[in-house]
Amino acid sequence: MKIDYIIVGLGLAGLAFAEELLHANKSFIVFEDDSQTSSLVAGGVYNPVILKRFTPVWNAKEQLEIALPFYEKLAQKFKQQFDEKFITKKVFKSIEEQNNWFAALDKPNLTAYLDPNLDTKKYEGVIGNLGFGNVKETGRIDTKKLVEAYRDFLQKEDKIRFEKFEYAQIQFEENSITYKNITANNIVFCEGFGMKQNPFFNHLPLNEAKGELITIHAPKLHIDFLVKSTLFVLPLGNHVYKVGATFNWKDKTSEPSEEGKNELVEKLEKVLNVPYKIVEQTAGIRPTVKDRRPLVGVHSKYKQLAILNGLGTRGVMIAPTVAKQLFQHLEHHQKLDTEIDISRFSS
Repeated sequence: MKIDYIIVGLGLAGLAFAEELLHANKSFIVFEDDSQTSSLVAGGVYNPVILKRFTPVWNAKEQLEIALPFYEKLAQKFKQQFDEKFITKKVFKSIEEQNNWFAALDKPNLTAYLDPNLDTKKYEGVIGNLGFGNVKETGRIDTKKLVEAYRDFLQKEDKIRFEKFEYAQIQFEENSITYKNITANNIVFCEGFGMKQNPFFNHLPLNEAKGELITIHAPKLHIDFLVKSTLFVLPLGNHVYKVGATFNWKDKTSEPSEEGKNELVEKLEKVLNVPYKIVEQTAGIRPTVKDRRPLVGVHSKYKQLAILNGLGTRGVMIAPTVAKQLFQHLEHHQKLDTEIDISRFSS
């Protein structure tokens, strides 16, 4: 079989790159072994503001201008809705936080997203004695639903193999590679934390941050917005809410833990004051980078190998943009942004 690309991994990164290939009529096959689950268990929230410090997310405006039409196009393609838009309400924990909010309003790249009017309304079940700040242009991509729909689509098109990719089986030609019975121009690795096992790219500084979430049923809670405090409470409908997330730098497993659940419950007690029942707990490993920028680029020796990784907690915003950049780089030799190019770690 002769094709243009092999993609290894079908999370948000692999999916976004596959869309670029389809749009350009490039042939490809995806290898997916279900070893990495971060896209499947992610909250999927997009928010252009870092609410811990009231600062803009890196390239938020540009990313959203590409990402939101991207998910809308997929919604039309699969006749399913993946994007749910809502207001995010930041819970103020102190007068100082309120003052920081008003100071942030003067930043030109935040004014479009922060409401200057404080929300002092009381919402049953939500603890917010000092009021809320409303963040606009936020929402959630149902990443699990999207990835599963995309897998089904690729399966019907005979473009995906559910098997482990074996690095030792790659044979390098001058301008191509052979993998088992496949000859391809390029391989793009979109493996998330699985990059740690990749002999071609495991030198890159990918950190693994385990994240855990719980899903709760709270019959007396009636909110259609996301509550952001020390954790988030995200409405899913029918009084069901996703709550997260933890950051654990030591535990490298994708298994839910009692420790993670207890941490979320302890924090949730300071956000909600209505009864609830935990109906599910999930966990995944986020691929993060020390400078909080993605890992995108081509191997220094084997130019047929590329990587698209390290999307971190904001994968739904970043994935379509960096996939487009990598495709333009591989096909048309357009320069990658220096902030995302893996060559920044070559020295």
